[in-house]
Amino acid sequence: MSNDIRIRKGLDIHLEGEAEKITRQVPLAKSYGLKPTDFHSVVPKLIAKEGTEVKAGEAVFHDKKDERVVFPSPVSGKITEIVRGERRKILEIKITPDPTQVFKDFASQDPTQMTAEQIKNFLLSSGAWTLIKQRPYDVIAGADTTPKAIFVSACKTNPLAPDYGYVLNGKEKFLQAAVTALSKLTPGKVHVSVFKNDPQSPLRNLKDLVIHNVSGPHPAGNVSTQIAQISPINKGEVVWVVTPQDLVVIGELFVTGKLNLTRTLALTGACISKPQYVSVIAGAEVSSIVAGNLKDGKARLISGDVLTGKKVGENGYLGYYDDQITAIPEGDDYEFFGWNKPIFNKVSTTRAMTFSWLNPKKKYNLNTNTNGEHRAFVMTGMYEEVFPLDIYPMQLLKACLYKDLDELENLGAYEIAPEDFALTEFVCVSKQPHQKIIREGLDLMMEELG
Repeated sequence: MSNDIRIRKGLDIHLEGEAEKITRQVPLAKSYGLKPTDFHSVVPKLIAKEGTEVKAGEAVFHDKKDERVVFPSPVSGKITEIVRGERRKILEIKITPDPTQVFKDFASQDPTQMTAEQIKNFLLSSGAWTLIKQRPYDVIAGADTTPKAIFVSACKTNPLAPDYGYVLNGKEKFLQAAVTALSKLTPGKVHVSVFKNDPQSPLRNLKDLVIHNVSGPHPAGNVSTQIAQISPINKGEVVWVVTPQDLVVIGELFVTGKLNLTRTLALTGACISKPQYVSVIAGAEVSSIVAGNLKDGKARLISGDVLTGKKVGENGYLGYYDDQITAIPEGDDYEFFGWNKPIFNKVSTTRAMTFSWLNPKKKYNLNTNTNGEHRAFVMTGMYEEVFPLDIYPMQLLKACLYKDLDELENLGAYEIAPEDFALTEFVCVSKQPHQKIIREGLDLMMEELG
């Protein structure tokens, strides 16, 4: 079975610094960080204390709200520091890795011979459960939830996103094991989306899934866009979301009994000397990844893409779910009367003194300058031009701000995640933090409505 999903509304942002299709093995970093802040709504309770020796895959902390959901160490080594913030909130758990990595053995399993309950318990005990997120609310899936369907988007359209056709090549064995296991956890289907123009995708020949062919501008690759086209979420329903590289981790766990959080990372951006793919372990110190590959000048390092990623310093750590690092120029300079002259070197959805529409395939070297300051919402109709969901984006944002739960429900907040508002934030003339507003609205719903 195959279905086509064609998106017309959206905006592709073409940037300089696309990763060349070669993969470099990065040596072990000096330090790895496990950050509870990567797991939204999780309240961490430590299992391993400072000074403890841990194996790769061994639990370091669990969710205080559900002890079954444990968070594993990405490497074997010694917990050298637990960084705390206000009210002793745990911000980072720093681990110094062993020269030779040792994995905790969970024993290999055959998902075809396991029941749904056995698969769920295996994922929970190994920590692989943390790789499964749910909608609504875009948080780690509840251990007691049963999804009506499971979604995997293997067609990222974010700026400079990794090419999953290249990244997943040769990993079909692990992908099949993961898909087979997940298919037993839902009464519905496992829906996998790939680019329509990618007939060689490693996911096309797998069993126990439904393939969807996606085309169109960003955010065609966002899971919410695909869910809305395939199986929209109604009140009381839950769907699960897994990324393609996390499928590989889950599949390898079943095949080998080891939780290997190694990812093929796209090292991208105009400030990278040689954009390429690198093989790294989740939580690696960023300095070890970009060492010797940063151009001179002031750059901003982002764990993730330029629309949804988080700013990190070289001493920061790769995000737990991220498979991309982007380096772009820091926008700390300003143009004199920049608003009052023709603009040829920036992307814009309007034609007022801007000319990016004349050459839609041109690649730009954009910096972090927002080209304006925060101001009140202005009704322009620009959000709807880049927002493909059947939702009123302006009204939903305002409902989040004045905390109207009934309006949030009626306007479709169950279907969205903050990343779905990254483009509206990009084109916003009011410079409003759309993703932050949506996250706060979803948190309110989760707290009040459950």
